[in-house]
Order: sequence, then structure tokens, then C-alpha cells
Amino acid sequence: MSKKQFFLALLASSCLGGLVVLIGMNVMTDGQMGINNNAGLSSTVTTSFNKIDESPKDYIVPEGINFIKASRAAVPAVVHITNTSKPSSGSRSWSKLLGRRGRVRQSTGSGVIISPDGYIATNYHVVEDADELEVRLDDNRRIEAELIGVDEDTDLALIKIKAAGDLDFVEFGDSDQVEIGEWVLAVGNPFDLNNTVTAGIVSAKARNINLISGQRNQYGIESFIQTDAVVNRGNSGGALVNLDGGLIGINTAIATNTGTFSGYSFAVPSILVKKVMDDLLEFGEVKRGLLGVQIMDADGRGTTELSGVLIRGVSPGGAADKAGIKDNDVIVGIDERPIRTTSELQEFVARKRPGDEILVQFKRDGLKKEANLTLKEKIELITRDPEEIKFTYKVEGATFAGLSDRLKYALRVEGGVQLLELGDGAWKKAGLKENFVITKVGDRDITDLEQFQSLLDSKKRDFYVMGKYPEGEKEYFKIDW
Repeated sequence: MSKKQFFLALLASSCLGGLVVLIGMNVMTDGQMGINNNAGLSSTVTTSFNKIDESPKDYIVPEGINFIKASRAAVPAVVHITNTSKPSSGSRSWSKLLGRRGRVRQSTGSGVIISPDGYIATNYHVVEDADELEVRLDDNRRIEAELIGVDEDTDLALIKIKAAGDLDFVEFGDSDQVEIGEWVLAVGNPFDLNNTVTAGIVSAKARNINLISGQRNQYGIESFIQTDAVVNRGNSGGALVNLDGGLIGINTAIATNTGTFSGYSFAVPSILVKKVMDDLLEFGEVKRGLLGVQIMDADGRGTTELSGVLIRGVSPGGAADKAGIKDNDVIVGIDERPIRTTSELQEFVARKRPGDEILVQFKRDGLKKEANLTLKEKIELITRDPEEIKFTYKVEGATFAGLSDRLKYALRVEGGVQLLELGDGAWKKAGLKENFVITKVGDRDITDLEQFQSLLDSKKRDFYVMGKYPEGEKEYFKIDW
């Protein structure tokens, strides 16, 4: 065959192949034209095959990432909580001043059934200011709930429902045994979506994000389990469980600039949750022992120690003071358990009750020491000994005294006066209660009782006073003189 014949044969073959392809494409387009047009009329796209494979699953999920067992254990025990708050008839809100009618406020969150007879753990901020609490179970039953008690220091609350038969509940796991990198599940009701399950890993432990503690609550305790399991509005109060389905935390907060999940969520560890729930059930309040110290992380600043808890102040007469602990000591252990951060120390002490004895390991000038101390109750740090009150000032039915060093330390104030006894008069009418500490009159700081008396003797008209209660709650009042 000549070269000319070869090229002619090759050209004919190419043309024939192209013709076959064009005919095939035309046939396929004609056959699919109706489907494309119909799809354009719909905003949804099906992802199903025409034939469903109903054969049994023949694959095995590896044990380390099998979330099915934990989901089956947790989902039936996680509830949806609706908090209804009604406007008070005596409210002096802006809406009422402007002539608007008060509105009923509703918010929602999650909770975890922790006993077959209907006790439910949740967050304090889920039930805060509630006039009515309704719980929706996983089977859609709706039941009114009773508030048993709250603990603002940990943002936890205990509520109770009455339902027929034993309820599904989640058993407590050991949050101390949780390890960074471990798989966990978050179960709750984000955006009111009933019982949603998300998975993630533990990113950190004993995390402090200044959500509860700080200026708002000097006794606030934060030692969160941090995870990257997706948590959003409505998840608060829900369960964080391990792969065995054990409760290892109550989901409480997210780190976000937008109000929605941005990568990290935070849960109160289960050992602390259980202690708070036990106290609320037994006493109606939390019994918490205190060291009586001001603290900060020992990270090389102000001390040569690179970890532990640096003592920055010791309350006179407090547990630490009586045990001989001093400023600049560094706590490195409690009961032989290593302590590296303030969050770890606060959580461990928060598990104890007043009167409990603990062994504190600390360093002083590089030398390791030990001391046994007995934890004290908060009220012991702020209670006045009548023998230490030498002078008082009575005006308009109220009796005032100067501040003790212990009270100054506890409230972190430099001066002021305390309302000891309250009778009829301008102070009672203004709404003050006994033990309130006045730190300002108008724009003048109060240093002591003598200055306070002199200042009030010169008052000829109404004025404002500012200060705080021993528990740390700040208030101000207008005194009609």
C-alpha cells in the first residue's frame, strides 16, 4: 500500500469514528431532555438510587470510632427544656415606662436525665429566671418540671419531673479518666432540633475561659473539658459522653464571635457535676469548701516555678492562713495529685465540702513543703466577730460598722462600711439588706466609719450609695433622705 492510500484509509476511519460518537451523543441527549427540564422546576435533588439495597450490612465499624453504642445510650436520656419567664407586675422596665405591655419570654436548652425517677442535670443559665419549666422527652411527652436547686458558681442546676415508669438515664462516667485526643459525643437540642448527636475529640482539659469567674463572680469555678464536637444554641445543658455512653460532662459554652459554633465547645466535667447534683439534692444548695487565698497560674512570672498555683494573697483567719501557707508560696499538689493550673486547683477543691481536710503540697523558695488544712465555708470568711466591732453609727434605723481586714480581703475592697442591723427608715425603704457593704456615697470613696458618718451628717438631700454584698453581688441604691 502506498503512503497516499494509507493516509486516505486513516482519514476514512477517523471520520467513521466521529460519526458514531455524534450519533451516540444525540441519542443520549434526546433520552435525558425530560429529566433536565423537570430538574429545573425543582429546588431539590434526589440522592437516592432507583433500587434500594436492603441487604444486611456486612461491614464492621472499628471499635475506636464506633459511635452507635454511645448514641443509643445517651439520646433517650437527653431532654429539651423550655423556660418561660413572665413579666413581673412590679417591673420597672423601659417597656413599662414607655407604656408598652410586658411580653412573655421563652428560651430553650437541653438537660440530661441522671436517675430513673426523673432528676435532670442542666445549666443554670438554661433555667435562670424561670416561672415555668417544661421538659420534652425523647418520645415527645411534655412534662412540667420542678426546680430543685441551682449553683451559679458552676453554672449548673437540678430539676425534677414526674413521669410514669422508670425513665432512661445516663450513668456518670469518670471525667478524670478522659484523655486529650479521646473521641466524645455531644447530644442536645441545637436550634430546637430534637436530640442531635455530634462527634469530636477532647482538645484540652481544665480550661478556663472567664465565662463564670472574674468580675461577675469571684467564686466562679471553671475547669472545662474542651472539645471540637459541634455545639450551638440549645445544646446548653446537654450531655457530653464517652464511647461507652458514660456522662463525662454537661455542655455549657462555645468559643465564638458569631453566636454559632466556631471550632471549640466546653463542658463542665462530670465529677464536679455529680458533686453539685448530690449537694443540691441533699441540701438544696452547694456546700463548698474554700482555701481562703487569691491565686494565679505560676508560669515563671513573679516566681521561678513554671507550673503550679502562685499564692497572691491569704485571707486572715482562713484555711490556708491557719495552715501556715503564705504569699508567694506555689501549690503543686493536693492529696498527692499534681496541680499545674488554677483551674485544676479550683475544680479539685470544689469537689470538697467545708470541714474536709486536705493535704497541700507547695513550694517555698524552691523547697517542697506540706501542710494539712481544713476547708472553710464561704460564710466563715465574711462573718463578723461581735468582739471585733468596737464602734458603730446609727442613722435612719440602720446600724453601720467599719470593715474587718478579713472582709476587705474577701470583697477585694480597700475601705467601706457594713450595714449590721436594719430597722424602719430610709435605708430599708431604699431596698438595702443587712450585711451590705457601702464603698461609695455619691462619687466619694468611703475609707472608714468616721469618714462615712461625717459625709452623711452633711447630706441635706437625696443621694446614691454603691457597694456589694459579701457574696460579691454589686448594687447601688437611691436614699431618700
